[in-house]
Amino acid sequence: MIAFDSGVDSDIVLTTAQTDSKAAAALAADKMAEKIGGEGEVAVIGHDQTSTTGTGRRDGFVDQIKAKYPKIKVVSIQYGGGDHLKSAEIAKTLLQSYPKLKGIFGTNEGSAIGAGKGLKEAKKSGVVLIGFDSGKAQKDMINDGTIAGAITQNPVGIGYKTVEAAVKALKGEKLPKIIDTGFYYYDKSNMKDAKIAAVLYD
Repeated sequence: MIAFDSGVDSDIVLTTAQTDSKAAAALAADKMAEKIGGEGEVAVIGHDQTSTTGTGRRDGFVDQIKAKYPKIKVVSIQYGGGDHLKSAEIAKTLLQSYPKLKGIFGTNEGSAIGAGKGLKEAKKSGVVLIGFDSGKAQKDMINDGTIAGAITQNPVGIGYKTVEAAVKALKGEKLPKIIDTGFYYYDKSNMKDAKIAAVLYD
């Protein structure tokens, strides 16, 4: 059995083709720090506390902030289940609870879109929102400036490496436990670049 995208804890799986969630979220932290001037309060709206993508993206972001940016404080980590409406309500509550909040990291498409909706409904500008994944609504929010940018996985690479691993397994070749399929940061400036556009979905 070959797994892909979000890993499972099982000895049956020979290998998993996936994004390094911690490294990808660390890049999101770097972009956040750059955009808020290296100091201030930020929050995380996560999609869950159980999947490897949920925990990896949360921890990658938080650990990078703690390790590299002593003047940035992660004041809250909330979970919206990747649901737009729940994540929007969380974003509005965060804005009320932390009036000096400078940034929000949404760990998947639903979290980021919901956070963007929350900012719009609260009529709050000046809060930097970094997302994850893509989708039409998120791309639209990047184009209109609601979301500063987002991390995308490499779904084409994930599919390719999964099939390649299956063929190797059938031939009896030894496989690594994890096949890292890479990721990219995208924003309004590079969304239409051929390399980025190929890995974004609507």
